[in-house]
Amino acid sequence: MLDVGFFRRWMTATAASVDREAQRLTDLDSPIGDADHGSNLQRGFNSVRATLEKEAPATPGAVLVLAGRQLISTVGGASGPLYGSLLRKTGKELGDAAEVTQEQLAQALRAGVDAVMALGGASPGDKTMIDALVPAVDALSESFAAAKAAADEGAVATTPLQARKGRASYLGERSIGHQDPGATSSALLIGALVEAAGE
Repeated sequence: MLDVGFFRRWMTATAASVDREAQRLTDLDSPIGDADHGSNLQRGFNSVRATLEKEAPATPGAVLVLAGRQLISTVGGASGPLYGSLLRKTGKELGDAAEVTQEQLAQALRAGVDAVMALGGASPGDKTMIDALVPAVDALSESFAAAKAAADEGAVATTPLQARKGRASYLGERSIGHQDPGATSSALLIGALVEAAGE
């Protein structure tokens, strides 16, 4: 069972991972975006980490709703609303349970991903964060490691795609050959589940 401590560790591990990879995310964003994806997410997840140190949400769902709210209020551009919606919707789906199963997390995260698709209008293959999140959610019932591998693979697989949504879509064919920064940061979020579980 996954308790509130697990979800706090997940958000803290994500913040640490984004800290480590912020420059790489920004480098990926430079040719096809605003060159601020790394710094924006770094600010957002550092704010999540700081808020979790001050506040003590009582349930797994409350941790994610709080994290989502912080990201919406501190991250500029599209990333804040998209990541914020992902975590808030996932948290709301988990409800008030003190502990959840891995399967319940997978179902809740699927609802979160659906919310992101509805908000951004993106589908798999559009070269967005969805390309990492959908395969990760599909693999999550199996194990956290399988979800991480699927997300990493999904992020890399965005490289040959032409962007059809988001800022990169304005570049048309020039977006081909660049790994999507949003898919890459989504893979960091999923990868942090493995760290939170101590695997």
